[in-house]
Amino acid sequence: MMKHSLTGVVVALLAVSAAADPVQLGPRPFWLVDQMSETRLKHRLKACADRIHKYRKSDFSIGHRGAPLQFPEHTRESYEAAARMGAGILECDVTFTGDRELVCRHAQCDLHTTTDILLTPLAEKCSVPPAFDSDGKLANASEITCCTSDITLAEFRTLNGKMDAANREATSIEEYLDGTANFRTDLYSGGMRGTLMTHAESIELFKALGTGMTPELKSPAVEMPYEGDYTQEDYAQQMIDEYRQAGVSPHRVWAQSFNYEDVLYWVNTNPDFGRQAVYLDSRYTTDVTSREAVDALEPSMSQVVADGVQIIAPPMFMLLQTNRRGHIVPSQYAKAAKQAGLDIITWTTERSGQLNPGGGGFYYATTADVLDNDGDILRTIHALNRKVGVLGIFSDWPATTTFYANCMSTAAGRANKRNIYYDD
Repeated sequence: MMKHSLTGVVVALLAVSAAADPVQLGPRPFWLVDQMSETRLKHRLKACADRIHKYRKSDFSIGHRGAPLQFPEHTRESYEAAARMGAGILECDVTFTGDRELVCRHAQCDLHTTTDILLTPLAEKCSVPPAFDSDGKLANASEITCCTSDITLAEFRTLNGKMDAANREATSIEEYLDGTANFRTDLYSGGMRGTLMTHAESIELFKALGTGMTPELKSPAVEMPYEGDYTQEDYAQQMIDEYRQAGVSPHRVWAQSFNYEDVLYWVNTNPDFGRQAVYLDSRYTTDVTSREAVDALEPSMSQVVADGVQIIAPPMFMLLQTNRRGHIVPSQYAKAAKQAGLDIITWTTERSGQLNPGGGGFYYATTADVLDNDGDILRTIHALNRKVGVLGIFSDWPATTTFYANCMSTAAGRANKRNIYYDD
């Protein structure tokens, strides 16, 4: 999907591993097709679903923290589920422990919502541990904070993963931990038995699963340099070094960061890995439908390219807008990025609750007015593919993106040449 030379989306969709085991999609992608409005795209996908009986892994499909729609994020179980659903690339968000070991967590300070730490004696070591009133009720549910930097790697290994959730109004630890969103499930959390992983362990697992790797260097919650001598550059280099030590080819690694300086560090000091470094764009307040607002961004699209960065990764809504006919079309941001010569990946499908008219939340902010139901997840993926030309899409349930990649690759070349979109 995201090899530097693979700038065409047709090639990205065809980057399917011939040696991979057959993919297990389950019923969800086909249910989504059934929900779609009667369009050419729906008919195309239904015909494809009737015809294809063996799906394969695709780099277009990126497992966002694994498959956290149903499995605890950044656990072995979540990663394995994503790989079974055909994700060609898997993500380990990288942070560090108190003894400077790299582990997979979405944030340095999320152990209280993603693990069972509050049920263990390690809760006392949290930056803001749970506190109780004179009646024994939890008194600070909204303030509890537990960080990987609060504990050692050995202590981290004793924890178990859970679905990321918390009841901030709870009056007991049990209530606090019982906050999973209604569009997710605790069915596969195994009684908080998700297997946590170090960054190095994730590398070995991904190698065994035959997937690419997209680590995200998370912003530290502690002051840097940590303990006076562990700098941001040390942290960024340590992450790359673990790939070198594992003998992983740079062309199968897409290092990411929201911190532009991290990306420039990799580009300038580790050019083999920096060639595919990904700038995660968090400039969410930008009016992406206005070319003037997009051109005013700092760094500009042209500056990003001049700095040697070749891939930019905004959330989905920054790449799309709607026109007067109610069609989903590329945003001015997407057009500017493409005109500057940048490749694009995006995030994250199936991370919201169910789509309803006018709904969808953060990830669908610029297209909510034309969304009707969950079938429009596939309509969104199609617009990102055919109209924006993204290299790949992060998903909390990779089976859907894998299905689309396999299905549309069967005629992608012919369709693109004829400018057929199968959309509205």
